[in-house]
Amino acid sequence: MQSIELILLAAIWGASFLFMRIGAPEFGPVALIFLRVGIATLVLMPVARSEVTRQHLRSRAWPLLVVGIFGSAIPFCLFAYSTLYINAGFDSILNATTPLWTALIAMIWLKIPLARSQMLGLIVGLMGVVILVWDKIGEGLPDVWLAIGAVLLATLSYGFSANYSKQRLAGIPPFVVAFGSQFFATVVLFPFVFFNWPSGSISLSAWSALIALAVICTGFAFIIYFRLIENVGAAYATSVTFLIPVFGVLWGAIFLREAISPNMIIGSLVILLGTALGSGKVKFPRLSIRGS
Repeated sequence: MQSIELILLAAIWGASFLFMRIGAPEFGPVALIFLRVGIATLVLMPVARSEVTRQHLRSRAWPLLVVGIFGSAIPFCLFAYSTLYINAGFDSILNATTPLWTALIAMIWLKIPLARSQMLGLIVGLMGVVILVWDKIGEGLPDVWLAIGAVLLATLSYGFSANYSKQRLAGIPPFVVAFGSQFFATVVLFPFVFFNWPSGSISLSAWSALIALAVICTGFAFIIYFRLIENVGAAYATSVTFLIPVFGVLWGAIFLREAISPNMIIGSLVILLGTALGSGKVKFPRLSIRGS
């Protein structure tokens, strides 16, 4: 059952890049993400009915605000901006660098040492990014490079949020963190919406993409994700990272007719290998030499 939920979660989160690609051009990145986290907050609202939940929200308001900013508001907007210039499959592959940043930040900030295989993973992951963007070098388009930089900054923000949450929100029920982070992300983005609200009419396809992004890819996906954490642990739940690019590329190719280049395939495989090493999910076996 857990494996089915994991695959379902990867398929849903892979589709989020597709929906942002459809919705961002009409809504704009800020308005799209404000509505995404706002609707997701309403979906998760039943969590707040418990008095225990409300106590957690009051006592951990500041950490939840930080996680809402760096785990949702900033990276979601950066990803939405990037989809204006690069395709959904490309975005989903770069998203797989998140565990690399998480491990690097843990080493620098929390002084958690990395094994040699993890250090190698960071290098391999960086090589994968270079391979992935190699096709873009010849294009020389500043908007494309800004979009790529936005994605990498978003995954860096995810990495900080993961480490901060582990330090400051340990012991807080996962559903409380999900609701609180989306609520505070909504609050933070609210003032910016007045200056970024779309002036033109919004098509039905863009509204449909927004609803799917908010209800399915955020509210419902968080429920599945935290169910996995509770039932089988965080290590298993975070392995969804390895499956998301598969679905991101697949949905982009099927629904948006996005081309899949050899560099995307090779870069994706190298990034995923680096992520597996960097996150400690794959380790080199230690060899022992015995005398006869």
